[in-house]
Amino acid sequence: MAGQQQKTPTDGQGKAARARGGVISGYVFRIIREQSGHSQESMAEEFHASADTIAGWESGRRPLTSVPVGQMLAHRHRLMRLGASPALLLALERAFEADMLLAGALDESTPHDANPLGALVMQRDLVEVLTWPLNGTAPTPLRDVPSPPRARRGPVPAGPELAPGDRPRFFSRMRETVEQVRDPRLFLLRRQALYLAGYDDAPDTTDWLAAHQVDARPADWLTRWLNARSVAAVAARQGDRDRMGHFIDTALDGDDAGEAANLAYWAYWMGETPHLQLSDDFITSGPPGSWAGPKLLDHLVRGLTPNHGFFDLNVHSLWALLAIRPSLLRTSSAGRALRQQLPVMLDSRELSGRARRELEGIRYAIRLTEA
Repeated sequence: MAGQQQKTPTDGQGKAARARGGVISGYVFRIIREQSGHSQESMAEEFHASADTIAGWESGRRPLTSVPVGQMLAHRHRLMRLGASPALLLALERAFEADMLLAGALDESTPHDANPLGALVMQRDLVEVLTWPLNGTAPTPLRDVPSPPRARRGPVPAGPELAPGDRPRFFSRMRETVEQVRDPRLFLLRRQALYLAGYDDAPDTTDWLAAHQVDARPADWLTRWLNARSVAAVAARQGDRDRMGHFIDTALDGDDAGEAANLAYWAYWMGETPHLQLSDDFITSGPPGSWAGPKLLDHLVRGLTPNHGFFDLNVHSLWALLAIRPSLLRTSSAGRALRQQLPVMLDSRELSGRARRELEGIRYAIRLTEA
């Protein structure tokens, strides 16, 4: 392995340090409490609990994930009555799931075939919450949450914080998973562990990724395609745009199966499709199904920043999406935003030849809808 293996943190007595659970759900609960205008004491009255219990939930000292399901449903209804927004309640649900995934990843006694990271194909809203304490970037629904109406007492973290040592231990576990899992039945686990390992800011991450992104040469088309996409996505996040360009040239452009797989993956990632998937096989289900595309269009348009690592993939995916869903240009607010952005983007000197041709094609499609 490139670089040095990260060591598992210990508690000072040679035993693996124990993770503090519930930090993400606790932090989202704190946001909901503050948005409702409650102190920990007044929230305790609403929940028929002690202020220490509320504080324990918010810090992760008493994880919300340990609260029985029935009791948590009752708590959720209380939050509704207190005026919690649907977006915050959904973020709380994803936070519970993310806390569970973190706990499973940090538990060294969990065998690979029982690791919850390999249980289902993750979507963007879950990944953003899961990586929040790892990269400090708040999930999309929480980025525009207004400042709390009540002043906080003392210093407060800007986001959920893992216990000391948990962050390097998480990435160490992701690396171990990638290095040790070779069973084809666990490919989803390995692929998603590789993706999450790319969020590590350790000095040797780029070299380690380069060594392990290409060490498996699976035989079937889907696994090769997914492996190539994962390689390109992680490289783009590390600032390497050439590998993404290579993926578009070899696995998408002119390949009908690759184009369909790309749109199917994007649609699932953005929550356009109604059902969760337990494996990647849905990507090969053929032509795009019944999903409409406005969420995907909005996401792709928002990502049209020339210096963004995923810019070329966003442009190509947008071009392919509008080829099968041209009506989105007329019915979506993102279509109107795209009309305004195109002239500025086409003036950029940073565009690749492919991106420029595809943007010109999109501009022509817009003119057709206006005719």
